[in-house]
Amino acid sequence: MSSDLIRTLKRALPAIAGASLLFWTLATAEPMGPRDAEAAEMDVARADMARSLPALARQAASERTAATLPEETAVTAPERRGSVTGFALPRYVSMAASEGNARRGPSRSHRIDWVFTRRGMPVMIVAEHGHWRRVVDRDGVGGWMHYSLLSGVRTAIVEADMLPLHSRPDASSPVRARAELGVIGRLRECRPDWCLMETGGYRGWVDPRALWGVEPGEVFD
Repeated sequence: MSSDLIRTLKRALPAIAGASLLFWTLATAEPMGPRDAEAAEMDVARADMARSLPALARQAASERTAATLPEETAVTAPERRGSVTGFALPRYVSMAASEGNARRGPSRSHRIDWVFTRRGMPVMIVAEHGHWRRVVDRDGVGGWMHYSLLSGVRTAIVEADMLPLHSRPDASSPVRARAELGVIGRLRECRPDWCLMETGGYRGWVDPRALWGVEPGEVFD
């Protein structure tokens, strides 16, 4: 026998031995019975459950935390107050004079940007500084005016044509008069849904949604 053949057989012997051992193991292994199959399935199920337990625990903890959290409450912005008067800002007032200059800044040295020429016209105060009030009208026009030109008397501009003035704060009550678009009336009293307005010698209850010069739901008398 040649030396090359001997070396080839030596290299092949480990593989032949391994194959023989595998064949013997398969030949002598007992077949898996029904009980062994059930046991294997149980082992797989237990392994799957063990893997899923951490996720289930985290989900349960999250649900408990959500259940114990208080419900969110609405947060309302604090009411603004004037630094001079302490009154609410913005707020409605009216023109006390038949003519008033609205200036660029809070002093007479500032130039005049606008001139109001209607006594009793409602305006809104949006800022305060010393004896000066920054006001705007329905169209957003205005400027700084001296407080002596303004009045706390409440008035409003009618924004609906032929607004009915009712005898009572009830839409089914008789209509005493009708106010045309743009008419200015004095507000004697306001409830959440009605305002008592006086204009042209008539007095009656009107819908405040048809007025400029009163906040929605504002109440005063």
